[in-house]
Amino acid sequence: MVPYGNSVVVRGSEGTLVIDPSLALDRDPVGADAVLISHAHEDHIAGLRHFDADTYAHDLDAPAVGSLEVLIAGYGLEPDELDAMSDALVTDYGLPAERPGVIGIDAGHTFDLGDHIATVIHLPGHTAGHCGVLIEPDGFLYLADIDLTSFGPMYGDVGSSVDDFLTSIDRVGEIDARWYGTFHHKGVVTGRAEFATRLAAYRSRILEREARLVEFLAEPRTFDEIVAHRLVYRPHVDAPWVNAVERRTATLHLERLIGVGAVDEAEPGRYRRM
Repeated sequence: MVPYGNSVVVRGSEGTLVIDPSLALDRDPVGADAVLISHAHEDHIAGLRHFDADTYAHDLDAPAVGSLEVLIAGYGLEPDELDAMSDALVTDYGLPAERPGVIGIDAGHTFDLGDHIATVIHLPGHTAGHCGVLIEPDGFLYLADIDLTSFGPMYGDVGSSVDDFLTSIDRVGEIDARWYGTFHHKGVVTGRAEFATRLAAYRSRILEREARLVEFLAEPRTFDEIVAHRLVYRPHVDAPWVNAVERRTATLHLERLIGVGAVDEAEPGRYRRM
């Protein structure tokens, strides 16, 4: 679990690919020929400092993989939150200020490792450039942070999107694989039936948050009251990014609910359900 995760090694007859080197790594244990970052979050790139191989990420996330400043900007922090977040990323995750040479790729990019092919699948929502990887002929689908946890989907960055996340969840649900792997918690789910059950429960968390927000708006509420009510984290959780995630999550859900006529602005700065 955070801050650690399940890094993936794909060893073929002609090369070795590492996906999402985590904080748990203290060296390159496999002699990687290439490293793929599923998306620009600190827990997925912390182990990069131990690898000399070419590093790849989706075009939309590659700049943040290569720059601590760009990474932090993507969290949408307030000025008084920036120092604490920066200190955490440097002290706890060991991230450098710059990591030159990150290679941007697009959906459908393949890593030909000889007898194994790893194909990048763009799954935005968590971040704009979030990707999964289908590894054949094994039939292993790496889901990255579509992580099937009971906590539910995370979409609290500047580049996050609820609608994109729902679309990405539906897309992976259509992919028939033998195994489905996540970066956090569960690790590997065997078989499509179990995967479909877990994926449906995971998807439902998004709609549950919206339902709780609509219930909370039975009377007019300010945006700050909605943020303090917390759609994502429990009240006792305290971390530099919590308020930023709650602000962004509240914004995205308000936009969706206003768009379908379920919520309106009762007066400037105060929202209520219809």
